[in-house]
Amino acid sequence: MALMIDHTLLKSEATKTQVEKLCAEAKEFTFASVCVNPTWVKTSAELLTGSLVKVCTVIGFPLGASTPETKVFETTDAINNGASEIDMVMNVGALKSQDLELVKRDIEAVVNAAKGKAIVKVILETCLLSKEEIIVASQLSKDAGADFVKTSTGFSTGGATIEVVALMREVVGPDMGVKASGGVRSLEDVQKMIEAGATRIGASSGVQIMQGLTSKSDY
Repeated sequence: MALMIDHTLLKSEATKTQVEKLCAEAKEFTFASVCVNPTWVKTSAELLTGSLVKVCTVIGFPLGASTPETKVFETTDAINNGASEIDMVMNVGALKSQDLELVKRDIEAVVNAAKGKAIVKVILETCLLSKEEIIVASQLSKDAGADFVKTSTGFSTGGATIEVVALMREVVGPDMGVKASGGVRSLEDVQKMIEAGATRIGASSGVQIMQGLTSKSDY
């Protein structure tokens, strides 16, 4: 189960000491990755050299409202610093404006920048979307060549739910990844998300989860 968890620290006030602890825990438990803000990618990559743990970072975070060109620059910079997984925030406003061409172009730009170097997960921020919008966003992410769809940033009005994870899985089919993030705080939460179709979990409480405890963290 640890191999399905992205051990996450995305708070703006995160310190180098906290990032060092995150990476040490990730190595100890063999989590899939550490998920950190871009400023900590190089540090994390150095700390995780020689381990199986990947470095994941976030792009256009947390609003998704930057331009495709900005997201491409962020992606290239992150990869150059050692990231091999990219979690980009979709342009939520464009989707809600029904500018589906921009939504797809935005995702494709990051996918192309990462091609052959990193996998791309698209954060839909499902708490801000209707069921119909989640369906459209999931399909656009698949059509744009992303590797995963992801529920949430953990910094908006809600996180992952079983119903939304199941819906995303239904739309993208069996071959694309689905990442549940935001509010996954216990082993029971993780198991329910996996049963609903998640293949990756984003959580800041990975250690507590692996110890069978319940965290009070929002992410």
